[in-house]
Amino acid sequence: MTILTIKTTPYGDQKPGTSGLRKRVTVYQQPNYVENYIQAIFDSLEGFAGKVLVIGGDGRFYNDVAIQKAIRIAAANGFGKVLVGQGGLLSTPAASHLIRHYKAFGGLVLSASHNPGGPEGDFGIKYNIGNGGPAPEKITDAVFARSKVIDSYKTVDAPDIALGQIGTQKVGDMVVEVIDPVADYARLMETLFDFAAIRGLFASGFRMTFDAMSAVTGPYAHAILEGILGAPKGTVINGVPSPSFNDGHPDPNLVYCKDMYDLLMTPEGPDFGAASDGDGDRNLIIGRNRFVTPSDSLALLAANAHLAPGYKGGIAGIARSMPTSAAADRVAEKLGIEMHETPTGWKFFGNLLDAGRVTICGEESAGTGSNHVREKDGLWAVLLWLNIIAVRKQSVDEIVREHWATYGRNYYTRHDYEEVDAAIANTLVDDLRAKLPGLPGQVFGDDLQVAYADDFTYHDPVDGSTSARQGIRIGFTDGSRIVLRLSGTGTVGATLRLYLERYEAADGRHHLETQSALEPLIALADELAGVKARTGRQEPSVIT
Repeated sequence: MTILTIKTTPYGDQKPGTSGLRKRVTVYQQPNYVENYIQAIFDSLEGFAGKVLVIGGDGRFYNDVAIQKAIRIAAANGFGKVLVGQGGLLSTPAASHLIRHYKAFGGLVLSASHNPGGPEGDFGIKYNIGNGGPAPEKITDAVFARSKVIDSYKTVDAPDIALGQIGTQKVGDMVVEVIDPVADYARLMETLFDFAAIRGLFASGFRMTFDAMSAVTGPYAHAILEGILGAPKGTVINGVPSPSFNDGHPDPNLVYCKDMYDLLMTPEGPDFGAASDGDGDRNLIIGRNRFVTPSDSLALLAANAHLAPGYKGGIAGIARSMPTSAAADRVAEKLGIEMHETPTGWKFFGNLLDAGRVTICGEESAGTGSNHVREKDGLWAVLLWLNIIAVRKQSVDEIVREHWATYGRNYYTRHDYEEVDAAIANTLVDDLRAKLPGLPGQVFGDDLQVAYADDFTYHDPVDGSTSARQGIRIGFTDGSRIVLRLSGTGTVGATLRLYLERYEAADGRHHLETQSALEPLIALADELAGVKARTGRQEPSVIT
């Protein structure tokens, strides 16, 4: 094997965010952009000679090109074997499982998750470590530092791998095994859930719609829901992965899945609706006449997890991202288990999961998962919901209402202001941050007294690391909260995210319309931060 050392010049913008490096496709198409970043990753790692590397992605535009580059660079850098999904496809949770199952050194996940695809869309590369989870900050910081000074990368002169052909091939001295992207993941799901009960549910006439959004989850949903579990053909819609996601936006929320939502709000609709995103790690849950917020879904899954075989012994603890509502906190308190509040980004859950401190984790951005992998997992959440419905023999609406009657209801919403001028967004956050010390004790309106106001700092209880400036929190004595942060998943400008939460006790009013219930907090948040005046936006881009 001839290893080629190619001279290059660094790019200054290869700083990984909460989920790797996401940029426009046109950025990745710049000379040596992909090569520089992958080589910077490998240069930041040690001890991988002869080891296994997992590679796969969500099938978006440029996925196949980048995978071929990654395989040749891995061969030149001394990996012994690459496992790659057929067609270059691997959902993010499936990639995490493969890393863990085959004891791989790590993996490259090629995805921009819920962001749009196609030639004018987004692309991303993320490195996952040996536990199957996203690289921690010490690695991503090292990658960024290396990317700023890199002057060469290694590759081999070898033809492209036949990604459509299952079996073993060689690239130089390195073995490349193209595998079925679904099989190992499906076997894992079968160990966690009562497939017989779910098959019985479908056999009884239970109707479901699963929208794969023309993304990677399509093959998984077809194989598991319609294949193994016997759901009727047609249960899975938009089930063929498309490089442009069929010109759609693969973000499972009420904006991009409005047709399904509208259907579920009719008497003729199915019993259950669900969707997943571009790379398969997010989920949307809708029952007939009942949308389940991601925060509530996390709490409900945690409260009912023991009904599934994989969690019959109970759960060790729950973790949620800081902006996620406190609904799960009330479940943890009632169960007498640990509860952890972390920054946004699945990498922060990894230490807690590895240490056995928590079993189920979730984020308000439609991401939930458990200790079965080290990523959030959209299809896992859907299967757990189906398992719960099959055992409890109740509708989604009934299950949700009973939960609120036990734990109370956290009215919750997220207002996204997308593609805001970055300078304006950063100044807005800085100005609000400067106000925080003077807010505790102040009373706004009739009864909103500020209990605390801070910029969230996380102290990892496992490794002792500290992550500062993770989002502004303003908490009130009645349990209400205002949270403001800048998202790290966009590729143009800044996404300003405003989260609003109000708690209603178990014996309180659970029937209110969410935006109306939160109106005083929405008005106060705008008064304190000046979002509308600063951005010039009278309405959020997306409300979830």
